[in-house]
Amino acid sequence: MTVKLDSKNSNIIQSVDRALSILEVFSLKEKELGVTEISKRTALNKSTCFGLIHTLQNKGYLEQNPDNGKYRLGIKVFELGQIFELGLELRTIAKPYLEELVKETKETVHLVIRNKIEAAYIEKVEGPSAVNIISQVGNRVNLYCTGVGKSLLAYFPEDDVSEVLDKELIPFTKNTIIDKGKLRQHLKEIREKGFSIDDEEIEIGLRCIAAPIFNHREEVIAAISISGPTMRITDERIAEIAELVKKAAGNISNKLGFRV
Repeated sequence: MTVKLDSKNSNIIQSVDRALSILEVFSLKEKELGVTEISKRTALNKSTCFGLIHTLQNKGYLEQNPDNGKYRLGIKVFELGQIFELGLELRTIAKPYLEELVKETKETVHLVIRNKIEAAYIEKVEGPSAVNIISQVGNRVNLYCTGVGKSLLAYFPEDDVSEVLDKELIPFTKNTIIDKGKLRQHLKEIREKGFSIDDEEIEIGLRCIAAPIFNHREEVIAAISISGPTMRITDERIAEIAELVKKAAGNISNKLGFRV
């Protein structure tokens, strides 16, 4: 299999294009290839090819067979495929529950999926009265100051929590919790209640109520939320909406094999 490099599009970053072309030469018929074979199929000189292969190997996208010196796709490719597959499955399972939440609350609903210590939006269903909410499918989620993010973070293993909190926590509003001791206590309260609230922490005037989704191994893998303006998601409605979100998240978790 020969891969044709794209040299016409001015927006293409050449080194990235070349690295991806290397990954694309592998197939079910050719699971392992040597440097010379990869070089010929990508039309890259051997020194350039070797440098790119070494970089991909270092990041886990390629691995070398110690018996014959040839290269094959690495575990990182498998992990990304698993994340993609899980995202498709989750969207299919969750969509009816998301749409039902929109009907019940008339607000915007989000679904995010976890990827190690990060997360990303994979679905967004807007309510009929939706305001302009800064979120987009594919975008990464701030874990420490969003409803869905905190619902995930609260159930992370301690090492993962520490890795997130070791980074600088940027205040988006005066309500953003950036004190790491207070945030840890806040995460404990989320575990006790089973839901989280972004109380104007990412944007003034916007409130979000979220709950975690678990798989059959009792691992948190995703979260859903209801978002809307504080004039509609009032203090009086929080308990009602929280129950709806928790119920939907619980139903999705059960579909994934989670049992309390």
